[in-house]
Amino acid sequence: MTPPPPGRAAPSAPRTRVLSPPARSGLLLRLLLPLWAAAASAQGHPRSGPRISAVWKGRAGQDRVEFGQTEPHTVLFHEPGSSSVWVGGRGKVYLFDFPKGKNASVQMVNIGSTKGSCLDRQDCDNYITLLERRSEGLLVCGTNARRPSCWNLVNGTVVPLGEMRGYAPFSPDENSLVLFEGDEVYSTIRKQEYNGKIPRFRRIRGESELYTSDTVMQNPQFIKATIVHQDQAYDDKIYYFFREDNPDKNPEAPLNVSRVAQLCRGDQGGESSLSVSKWNTFLKAMLVCSDAATNKNFNRLQDVFLLPDPSGQWRDTRVYGVFSNPWNYSAVCVYSLGDIDKVFRTSSLKGYHMGLPNPRPGKCLPDQQPIPTETFQVADSHPEVAQRVEPMGPLKTPLFHSKYHYQKVAVHRMQASHGETFHVLYLTTDRGTIHKVVESGEREHNLVFNIMEIQPFRRAAAIQAMSLDADRRKLYVSSQWEVSQVPLDLCEVYGGGCHGCLMSRDPYCGWDQDHCVSIYSSQRSVLQSMNPMEPHKECPNPKPDEAPLQKVSLARNSRYYLSCPMESRHATYSWRHEENVEQSCEPGHQSPNCILFIENLTARQYGHYRCEAQEGSYLREAQHWELLPEDRALAEQLMGRARALAASIWLGILPTLVLSLLVH
Repeated sequence: MTPPPPGRAAPSAPRTRVLSPPARSGLLLRLLLPLWAAAASAQGHPRSGPRISAVWKGRAGQDRVEFGQTEPHTVLFHEPGSSSVWVGGRGKVYLFDFPKGKNASVQMVNIGSTKGSCLDRQDCDNYITLLERRSEGLLVCGTNARRPSCWNLVNGTVVPLGEMRGYAPFSPDENSLVLFEGDEVYSTIRKQEYNGKIPRFRRIRGESELYTSDTVMQNPQFIKATIVHQDQAYDDKIYYFFREDNPDKNPEAPLNVSRVAQLCRGDQGGESSLSVSKWNTFLKAMLVCSDAATNKNFNRLQDVFLLPDPSGQWRDTRVYGVFSNPWNYSAVCVYSLGDIDKVFRTSSLKGYHMGLPNPRPGKCLPDQQPIPTETFQVADSHPEVAQRVEPMGPLKTPLFHSKYHYQKVAVHRMQASHGETFHVLYLTTDRGTIHKVVESGEREHNLVFNIMEIQPFRRAAAIQAMSLDADRRKLYVSSQWEVSQVPLDLCEVYGGGCHGCLMSRDPYCGWDQDHCVSIYSSQRSVLQSMNPMEPHKECPNPKPDEAPLQKVSLARNSRYYLSCPMESRHATYSWRHEENVEQSCEPGHQSPNCILFIENLTARQYGHYRCEAQEGSYLREAQHWELLPEDRALAEQLMGRARALAASIWLGILPTLVLSLLVH
């Protein structure tokens, strides 16, 4: 990162002779400095934000590929371990290939729409909304000018499958969710454009078509669905996460409530005519994400990522939920599937005060037995359980919360070189950036640290889709302009030698042979810190290198400013003149630089200025300037010329002197 140079503050000031790049306007700085300070004080806790900011430039031609046109809606499909990424756009399917060490490539397949009955209406294109690998090829589904249809893509050949309601929405803006499990297909997409406006969760392909009752959800927005294989096959569950309108209309109540719903995968419908085509095992529970200590509640679920347990224990699967509040602040809460399952198995029903029927609502029955009508009626009229699902850990609080507005999340479980397990979260923001947050240790005594903010695109844009490949250790993201492949081990962005490398607390990176390197690329064991509070103390050299001295000559009474780049947003930057602190910039400071403004340069203000960055017990010198009076600078310049002249004269007479000595 190249810091902006210091300079004069106003052209009207007495002339100065600067031995550095040009000056800047001091009047503007004096106006902006109070605004920066006010903005910084209005923010949330500064250390919940990223420590550094990095622009992922990538390798030329290898890590970024553009669409060649604007794609307002994209869907991304990536198979772990593959170097290819499929992206569905407007009337096109793109195949991006990112081979290791070679230039990336893109192929396109056109799948246009039939616009016959849609000439004077919007959304008449074929927006691809679903890409899914099936045994016979790649299943592609799209809006097809408001006649949802699907195609098979086999070796570049497009095979039409005709209209397939429930596989794609009528408009790309509609909330939609499709889940595949073997030959079964589950969908939240309405089948009729103008009828059936109440959203439902359906089984559209399988043993029998089922749908949720119209009264069990209020204007739901579906987020994520998954199938969990439990200890007994008949007990397999479908869990889906959504948010809905809050039935509590109290003005102080939140508008939205976040939920998790359960269904038995083997549900065969009911015995009566009213229940035969409906899910009979539906129950829903509230997802709580709040911090009692700060009285902050996060009610609006944005995204969910499920991280399976490495030993295969389904109960220990971690559910990462991203929530927001009305002010667009965010929180991440972590739940376990075991806790969710226990709530549905043991809780009473909200608002139901009689004895529960047998079998109890939500219970899966073996041998495809139908659910008794009484059980269905109780669950249908009281679908919410009384007990709420709370986050993991003894405090039942968010993993962390932040002033940033997060929208998507992906999580990578990895092991550092010393064997410790970390969970690394990748969170997209509404500004088109990615925050890399590391969670270490056990949930009861864990450390959460926001490592960096990554700008993944050549030109800033909203992130439309994201996929994490743990095998290749890559993150694939798409915008309306391009697709980018971002490595998980971004170690080259950390400056500051060994201290800067370890202070990053990046579990993918370590210090080896004077470089900050990926633990996956080094053939030897690299230096990584075991002390997350004071990682710099692991470095062989106890003190970081001092900043190089830079000099500038200035006239008396001139205006000037010194600028220090704030590379770490978690550090306090201080400008010291001799031993006095002249300016201090706290974490969360809005400007990327800590600026010391000198209104009127006096004799006392000449001398050495050091910008120091203090981050916990880590102290480093970031800048070192010496301000010289013009006459002294001129004297030093003349002295330097005199020394150079004397040296040249001496070098001129030296050969003659040596020759005369040899002759003598």
